Amino acid sequence: MQEKNPTLSLNDSFIEAVKNNDPQVLKNLYVNNYPKIEILVLRNSGSKDQAKDIYQDAFLAVWQNIKQDKFIPKSESSINGYLYTIAKNKWLDVLRSSGYKKTIVASQLGHFEIKDEENNDIDDDILKDKRLEDVMLAFKNLGQACKSLLRMFYFEKKSMKLIAEELALDSASTRNKKYRCMQKLKSLALKN
Repeated sequence: MQEKNPTLSLNDSFIEAVKNNDPQVLKNLYVNNYPKIEILVLRNSGSKDQAKDIYQDAFLAVWQNIKQDKFIPKSESSINGYLYTIAKNKWLDVLRSSGYKKTIVASQLGHFEIKDEENNDIDDDILKDKRLEDVMLAFKNLGQACKSLLRMFYFEKKSMKLIAEELALDSASTRNKKYRCMQKLKSLALKN
């Protein structure tokens, strides 16, 4: 009867296969994780070519970190989550880069959203804090008229009709002014 080594699990053999460049294991890991990364990039203003580049970089980083024991996965799913997190962070770096900011318009930021299917609450909290910090800094640099209007609408929860009355404007002009103020705020936030 063959005794099992209690310290060597199925997971250990998977990790060893990754470390030893097992072509089938690497191919499965690569193919199974790519669709999630492509969706992430496509939903956040990217193209398929950009998704492939980001994924290639992320996959190599994960593979190197496993080989060098910088990342010791506890399961195959933790590798998947780690790969997703690295790809997400690489894509965020691209979006934050000054070269990319020059090529997008502020209105595209309005629907920017990272949907994380893995458990990456800590990364999301950091990202949300950074976004909030950027928006608050941009808000400080807005003109007084825009600050006042946005404060009334978003913080004081006043209706557009009431704001229009207080500013002695008609409703359409108030909505247009609010829209322009939001565009200016987004533009300032992108510069941070």
